[in-house]
Amino acid sequence: MKRVLVTGGTGFLGRHLVAHLRRTEPETRLRLLRRASNPPGHDGAVEVVRGDVTDAASVCRAMDGVDQVYHLAGLVSRRPSDRAALFASHVEGARNICAAAVRHRPERLMVVSTSGTIAVSRRPVLHDERAAYPYTLVSRWPYYLSKIFAEKLALQATAEHGLPIVVVNPTLVLGPCGGPASTNAMIAPFLDARLPFVPRGGSSFVDVRDVAAMLPVAATRGRVGQRYLLTAANVSFRELASRLAALDGRPARCLPVLPTALVRDAARVLKLLPPVAQRVLFDPAGLEMSTCFWYADGSKARTELGFVPRDPSETLAAAIRDLQGAEA
Repeated sequence: MKRVLVTGGTGFLGRHLVAHLRRTEPETRLRLLRRASNPPGHDGAVEVVRGDVTDAASVCRAMDGVDQVYHLAGLVSRRPSDRAALFASHVEGARNICAAAVRHRPERLMVVSTSGTIAVSRRPVLHDERAAYPYTLVSRWPYYLSKIFAEKLALQATAEHGLPIVVVNPTLVLGPCGGPASTNAMIAPFLDARLPFVPRGGSSFVDVRDVAAMLPVAATRGRVGQRYLLTAANVSFRELASRLAALDGRPARCLPVLPTALVRDAARVLKLLPPVAQRVLFDPAGLEMSTCFWYADGSKARTELGFVPRDPSETLAAAIRDLQGAEA
């Protein structure tokens, strides 16, 4: 019986991955690493090792006897004040995962990163896996900076210790069963009446179900030491707002597209306000990010892994229903 360890198995993507593995590989023995001993929604067929990716001993204990590892655990936050927690979760977590893999030697170690380590620019251009790390651009955003360092650490461990690591870089993950704390929340401002303008930037997104289904494929067909961008659509924020309005059955609002300089000025002003006021108005880091283009070229995953994402409208509709259900 194959044994599979999933870190972050109760997160948005993690829940979909666990459900996919249980549905398609029923003979696989799943193991989760998490703080609580009784993860919601899982029965006794899922083994739980109590611990955390920042605790090297518990990571090593969880990986003992495991054939495959899916490392999804991490913290999602755009707040600069969470820098220490983000680096602990992502960088120290990756270091502990790699150290345990050196000792236990799983057959394959899948590291789920983000497209933000590759595909982000001030200009509306596509980036593929050959792009340089955007250190300067993301230096103020500890989420993406810590993800870059974690990814580099994992790939370095492959080169130095021969670890069978494959990195997957999904774009913004949207879809069903996320809830208000999932990345579906990223599109919430486009669905309410508070958004007074549209930034000039653009986004890239992919369905959470498609990413979950592709991870086992990448574990089999992905090349060791390689990164794979997963995306379904690249859209400007104006186009995204229009698509969401149509799917939500509302007339599209004719919102002005603000110049990038004005949006950055607004972000700087918001940083001067107390955190409570920032939450009521707009997230300063989110405003800054919205002036960028997060366009990803998914050709490599299509060619090497056979990745064929579903219709992006299906993904957006599922994300809308999820957010509306969370609000009801």
